[in-house]
Amino acid sequence: MTPAPVTSLADAVDATVADAIARAVPESDGAQALVRRSDFADYQANAALSLAKQVGRPPRDLGTAIAEAVGGELIAEATVSGPGFVNLTVADSVIWRQVAARLADERLGTATMLDGRTLVVDYSGPNIAKEMHVGHLRTTIIGDALVRIAEHLGATVVRHNHVGDWGTQFGMLIEYLSDHPEAEWHRVDEADPTANITALDRLYKQARTAFDADPDFADRARARVVALQSGDEATVSIWRDLVTVSTTAFETIYDRLGVTLGDTDYDGESGYNDQLANVVDELVSAGIAVESEGALCVFFDDVQGPDGTPVPLMLRKSDGGYGYAATDLATIRHRVRDLSADEILYVVDARQALHFQQVFATARRAGWLPDSVTADHVAFGTVLGADGRPFKTRSGGTVRLADLLDEAEAKAAAVITEKNPDIEPRDLAGLATATGMGAVKYAELSTSRLKDYRFDTDQMVALTGNTGVYLQYAHTRMSAILRKAAADPQTVITDPTTLSPPERSLALHLDAYNAVLVETMAEREPHRLAAYLYALAKAFTSFYEASPVLRAETETLRNNRLALVQLSKQTLAHGLGLLGVSAPDHM
Repeated sequence: MTPAPVTSLADAVDATVADAIARAVPESDGAQALVRRSDFADYQANAALSLAKQVGRPPRDLGTAIAEAVGGELIAEATVSGPGFVNLTVADSVIWRQVAARLADERLGTATMLDGRTLVVDYSGPNIAKEMHVGHLRTTIIGDALVRIAEHLGATVVRHNHVGDWGTQFGMLIEYLSDHPEAEWHRVDEADPTANITALDRLYKQARTAFDADPDFADRARARVVALQSGDEATVSIWRDLVTVSTTAFETIYDRLGVTLGDTDYDGESGYNDQLANVVDELVSAGIAVESEGALCVFFDDVQGPDGTPVPLMLRKSDGGYGYAATDLATIRHRVRDLSADEILYVVDARQALHFQQVFATARRAGWLPDSVTADHVAFGTVLGADGRPFKTRSGGTVRLADLLDEAEAKAAAVITEKNPDIEPRDLAGLATATGMGAVKYAELSTSRLKDYRFDTDQMVALTGNTGVYLQYAHTRMSAILRKAAADPQTVITDPTTLSPPERSLALHLDAYNAVLVETMAEREPHRLAAYLYALAKAFTSFYEASPVLRAETETLRNNRLALVQLSKQTLAHGLGLLGVSAPDHM
């Protein structure tokens, strides 16, 4: 059984103030304490201002009464300022005990608030026979961070990599490959699995050109789609090869990025093909889907175009082919009915907002998405080039994701070599990967997901500012201090010392870790955790510069400060790990 989380100081202060309000202002009827961090004390309670009108007393009088009623060992001082703010200072001994309690807890005092809940997270979703490009960066990294955080908070998480592995494009490509048996795409380069999909991507573009230019080829490609859908052995065999080559290349990228998607997480469109007719039939029988100009659609009273005409969700086209909406509805039905999902997260770019709005509304009308199940479109903005413009190659094409990762590693290697010119090549390669991938992922996750951001590798690998490299370097400094101490500081806080302002600030920041994780998951915003970790690194730097650790005045003070270093290191490494960023001990 997972032990109960360490009660945060903020929660303990809130409970203490709430008790004081109940005793000092009995007519308050369970009023909230409204405690928050403050620049004037450790915490500030603002309940007096909201209570004044309710109980008919001046807020400063109420604040004074509340401050006088605060008791116990938790609060060392309670004073009133301004119109009735209650400023609260926590006792030094309590803060040190909190540091020790979090160090003693393998979860660093964090809760399992999602215990018993099942989350299905749909992310990454590249297309078979096509290379992963810059457009797959955000969904893959944001999705992986949310998965890691949800699992740490106790959820059972089902990863779904909903790859595009079905449809007209495969009839076109398979027919082209049949026409060109000389085309090499299985084993272009044994040492580089991504070379195979590069070749496939090129062949797909050639097939597209042939499809558009040659009516005879287009007819044969359409017939090949029918053969694929009907299970023709030769066609299905080629299709399976395409899937194998593609997923091998995808997993090479995933391994480089250090994301947690594996070969058991694929949830291809093909897996739902035999369910689409039934999905549409159920919606027609329920009166939800109706025919419109030969197609089957769902209409919504609150979804209209600029000219006031309805914007439908198309399930089946007039030619009998099924659209993405039918597949998405089949996935929802499966995830709720068969996987018992409590929450379904779709980490997909913001341009799909209307699509998911309509899909979710349709699923709820059909009863496949009950009110007890949350479905969230975790939308995100666009990755821009360093110049702030849409990210394109010089020829105007889509930028390969592998090329971006190569660039980040090369820039990281240059920074490391400049700082350590004598570094061994083997060590350089490992650090360049850890630093380069960490820089890319942190740059992504330190930005609010709804905002566009610039992919600027020079900025990403900078040693200063809000970068992954800065946080990794902060972790190496913490590690170096502990190595030099050659002691285990987890059990040494035996005699609390007076806290200096930097020590107090760092300890109180560490105390907020659990609250930040809960908020990050609730808002689906990894940048909140990234901001917390950046603030932690800065608070640690201020503490270290002002407070000698290894040369502290007394042994007790040295040990206590080592405990702060240890908790800072563990929290920073743990938080970076939840973002999928490595925390090296040496750089």
